[in-house]
Amino acid sequence: MAASKVKQDMPPPGGYGPIDYKRNLPKRGLSGYSAFAVGIGVMAFGCWRLFKWNRERRRLQIEDLETRIAILPLLQAEQDRQMLKMLRENLEEEAIIMKDVPGWKVGENVFHTTRWVPPIVDELYNLRPEAELANVKFGFMKCV
Repeated sequence: MAASKVKQDMPPPGGYGPIDYKRNLPKRGLSGYSAFAVGIGVMAFGCWRLFKWNRERRRLQIEDLETRIAILPLLQAEQDRQMLKMLRENLEEEAIIMKDVPGWKVGENVFHTTRWVPPIVDELYNLRPEAELANVKFGFMKCV
């Protein structure tokens, strides 16, 4: 076997060009100082809006409070009217229930005083259904 002639691969005449090994990243975004300045600006704007909204919310809260104070006598009168109506109904029911008991005085004050003592919830609702008493005591809970 005859030895074959091998041609060696060589660089082009004049050599290869220089190799670009430096980091060549494109410039992206803001610099650190400008990003910091933008952050401070956004925070300042947010604080300004927050203070402004708190001032408005406080004004609305005062308006709500003044409204409640203005209608409080009306609500109290309505509650008193409802309570007196229930007391009258209770006295009528008591008169019907206790008509056969000798010596029973309908509506006699159990506190033995001439001062007005507001009745407790149980006293107002003792002749009514249990579900109505539970609704008054505990809110909108459904009683079985």
